[in-house]
Amino acid sequence: MQFLLCENRLEEDSCGACPSCVKISKNQHPDVHFSFPTVQTISQNSDALLKEWREIIAENPYFDLNAWIKKSDEKERKPIISVHESQQIIKKLSLRSFEGGYKVMIIWCAEEMNVACANKLLKIIEEPPARTLFILLAESQDKLLQTILSRTQTTLVPRLSIDDMRNFMVEQGLASKSVAESIASRSDGNLIEALQLVTENAEKDENYVLFTQLMRVCYRKNVIDMMEWSEEVAATSKESQKVFLSYSLHMFRQSILRNYTENHLTRVSEEENGFLENFARFITGNNVQDFLQAFSDAHYHIERNANSKILFTNLCFQVMRFIHAA
Repeated sequence: MQFLLCENRLEEDSCGACPSCVKISKNQHPDVHFSFPTVQTISQNSDALLKEWREIIAENPYFDLNAWIKKSDEKERKPIISVHESQQIIKKLSLRSFEGGYKVMIIWCAEEMNVACANKLLKIIEEPPARTLFILLAESQDKLLQTILSRTQTTLVPRLSIDDMRNFMVEQGLASKSVAESIASRSDGNLIEALQLVTENAEKDENYVLFTQLMRVCYRKNVIDMMEWSEEVAATSKESQKVFLSYSLHMFRQSILRNYTENHLTRVSEEENGFLENFARFITGNNVQDFLQAFSDAHYHIERNANSKILFTNLCFQVMRFIHAA
């Protein structure tokens, strides 16, 4: 994008010094427009939150929807890209470019467009005005309408290797080699998730604490503690709940690796390794598929706004049954 709008292009890159390049580096180019999810009671379109948008990019350019939710809304409600946003997009792109060149519309988290918004944008995406580009960024193309996908050119960004992730965190001084190994494995090539896990680990990995608490209260069949645990997790944000469930899936996989590979393939921190020494034997061929299915299903239902208290209460009783089936 910077190369496209650069005033003094080099053979294979932008100059990085012209007024256009400087504006893009500060996310202030008048012909580069951003669209992103917003909580409708705060603002029905992106314009009112551009200040917060530029701030989060300046703080850390590697962020996801969960980080944006925390930045843009104190109540951490789920944002969307609504039909009101599509009207703004069409209005902006119908005008002439400020600097006489290309106009670029970047739609971040495009999978958060509701159906009304996506349908309204179909025509302009299929037949955009002259010298107008759309860039749709999405974590999962499966969540985009097929009619939108059919009008775009898909480019898949590959995940980083575990070794590259580990080396990056160690070289940047973000984590020790042991912790970096665990985080690289958990994040599965996702740099944003890895950086989030580094922050969590520096403060104290709440997901590790929640996971160990869940396994212990379910092993003891302590129903009162199980209910209290469910209420504690249900009180967190939906995104935090999804992160916890993903972490739990990671720990189940590491337990199986520990049991069946003589601990040669596990990638965990020293603290996690200490817990797995006693816990891994409870994850066997008799119950691992049940654990993976239950936590995957819970993740799926959380994404679709299931009642968190009911979901995690049910999950507790499932874990209690499975852990005694080892």
